[in-house]
Amino acid sequence: MKIENPNPMQWRFAERAEQLQSSFIREILKITQQPEIISFAGGLPSPATFPIDEMKLAFDKVLSNSGKVALQYGPTDGYLPLRQWIADSLSANGVKIVPEQVLMTSGSQQALDLLGKVLIDEGSRVLVETPSYLGALQAFSVYRPEFVSVDTDENGLVPESLDQVAQGARLLYALPNFQNPTGRTLSLERRHQLVETCARLGLPLIEDDPYGALSYKGAPLPKMVAMNPDGVIYMGSFSKVLTPGIRLGYVVAPLPLVRRLELAKQAADLHTSQLTQMVVHEVIKDGFLDRHIPQIRSLYGDQCQCMLDAMAQHFPSSVTWTKPEGGMFIWVTLPKHINAMALLDEAIANKVAFVPGSPFYANAPETNTLRLSFVTVSPERIRTGIEILGKLIAAKI
Repeated sequence: MKIENPNPMQWRFAERAEQLQSSFIREILKITQQPEIISFAGGLPSPATFPIDEMKLAFDKVLSNSGKVALQYGPTDGYLPLRQWIADSLSANGVKIVPEQVLMTSGSQQALDLLGKVLIDEGSRVLVETPSYLGALQAFSVYRPEFVSVDTDENGLVPESLDQVAQGARLLYALPNFQNPTGRTLSLERRHQLVETCARLGLPLIEDDPYGALSYKGAPLPKMVAMNPDGVIYMGSFSKVLTPGIRLGYVVAPLPLVRRLELAKQAADLHTSQLTQMVVHEVIKDGFLDRHIPQIRSLYGDQCQCMLDAMAQHFPSSVTWTKPEGGMFIWVTLPKHINAMALLDEAIANKVAFVPGSPFYANAPETNTLRLSFVTVSPERIRTGIEILGKLIAAKI
């Protein structure tokens, strides 16, 4: 039956829906799909690192041997053998992580959303680095917190600055390893200071660690969750070491919190794909990552050095940048008078793309900053793109 002359539908959105904003990076990625664009914009792992053959074999083995289980509903907290593998990999220095502390999620972005849902009320104080990961700012923003920026420098977050801002805060969110967007690494001394400070203040610390395995030197710094498993919430992901297409992440937390997160996940999606979890476990259970990750480190390290060399050759002396020891990003600081948003328009017109720094700030954005990613671009195109970008910057000085 067709309704005659219906009134126009008046959609009434929730207040939180009215405040939702598109990811600036995702909008840029629409432009960079054009093959002629040299894109330093996306934080995407290199497809050259995807273990396609191993994944194909694992899918076939899981479906052949355990298909009825893999294609069925699964437990909300996740596939036990995979959770056990994660718990074992994080147990160190006499600290024992148990699988009951591990909750599998549909990518680490879901972990951020669940943490926001469980820990943040409207107006809650949430401490973040300066700058911070845009995806976390987006996920937490839905719950309308008061973001408070914590001081950082070339060695990462400054633990001494917490006392001034921590009163009443619900959590501190940090990326200690090769941070997105800056590429900075929190020093070992500061890791201990940060864990001790948060424990003294009774402040939950979220340790988001998607890049920790990607140290070019092959020796990642200790994880803070092993320093205080009762006060540190650890987030991990298989996106950067296997493939992002599987959308598989996890959060490791003290039992009272992980149970709340599990309830929140039940309301969101019941459980993460059982098939995907079983396939990933099949791939990694016999030490595959120990053989695979060094290849990723080598590739990314070479491409990072290529970009650093090109920047040293083509960028004006008044421009500064980080020199990451791992991960996927370089952070650039331009002279104060140069607006990176305006520079982006000129760069795209010259077939080069990057991400301006402003969206990564919770407060008081520095408009003369930008992020470059090098892992999906060949050395030849890195050199070409940096030369173009260097000329555009020089013309503004």
